[in-house]
Amino acid sequence: MNDLPIIPPTDGQVSPRYAGLTTFARLPRREDAAQHDLAIVGVPFDSGVTFRPGARFGPGAIREASRLLRPYNPALDAAPFAAGQVVDAGDIDCNPFDIGAALDQIEAGISDLVQGGKPVMILGGDHTIALASLRALHREHGPLALVHFDAHLDTWGPYFDTPVTHGTPFRVAIEEGLLLKSHSAHVGIRGSLYSADDLRDDEELGFTIVHAREFHTTPFLDILERIRMRVGDAPLFISIDIDVLDPAHAPGTGTPEAGGLTSRELLELVRGLAGSRLVGADVVEVAPAYDHASITAVAAAHCAYDLVTIMAQQLRGGRAG
Repeated sequence: MNDLPIIPPTDGQVSPRYAGLTTFARLPRREDAAQHDLAIVGVPFDSGVTFRPGARFGPGAIREASRLLRPYNPALDAAPFAAGQVVDAGDIDCNPFDIGAALDQIEAGISDLVQGGKPVMILGGDHTIALASLRALHREHGPLALVHFDAHLDTWGPYFDTPVTHGTPFRVAIEEGLLLKSHSAHVGIRGSLYSADDLRDDEELGFTIVHAREFHTTPFLDILERIRMRVGDAPLFISIDIDVLDPAHAPGTGTPEAGGLTSRELLELVRGLAGSRLVGADVVEVAPAYDHASITAVAAAHCAYDLVTIMAQQLRGGRAG
């Protein structure tokens, strides 16, 4: 961490939160700070979707919804923006017509932000982008543990002869050796599948699954402990597809599935992973064209805020007071 004075977010008691630049939580832009310890970056890419498009507009919607965030996080008893220099690095420019070229651009952009082991918070975009993020972070940390919050497995094979889409990133990540098989989990899985083979294939790839229906039959803290034990002390990437939430809590997404988590459940799961070696995270699949009253974007912004808080706690202890 650098020793330069920290540039804080714009003070909401001086400038109304609806005014000024729309950076995440009204943080300084990367170009406004000499150095950074933790970056938030947008990836406005959705050319890998298989149903409703529109997640390319997700980063902007999440940033707009984050205007209401304040500098102290009481749920984690932390002041994340005082723990180190947190910046909004803007968006990574990526080719909207060529998935392979876009992944290379995203990987390069994230690699630039995480040099030296700096953590990164990524705002998507569709879930295809997770593969590029994992490639960049693997270069810094080696194989990673993954906690993947989603309605869908995202370990399917090629779709219409396209090897990488938003339904394939974690299969490819396993095949490339980016993930630790014994330390990775899906959480919130539900909905129809092509066949029972989808579950068997996923198990063979090394994942464990916490199905959404388990939240009705298993104590919440037991589920959380199961996830924490799975991660262990490995470097961790948390990937949140916002469709892990029930459509009542996240209508603005491309592939909604009934029977999902509540926003409260998701936030408590994320907070329960505090203390893990969190090196990076993303929140993806926010498609604001289908959103109502910014319900989805608000949920995504709060998830990102808690993830940033956990990463910031690793910079300087991150404690308030």
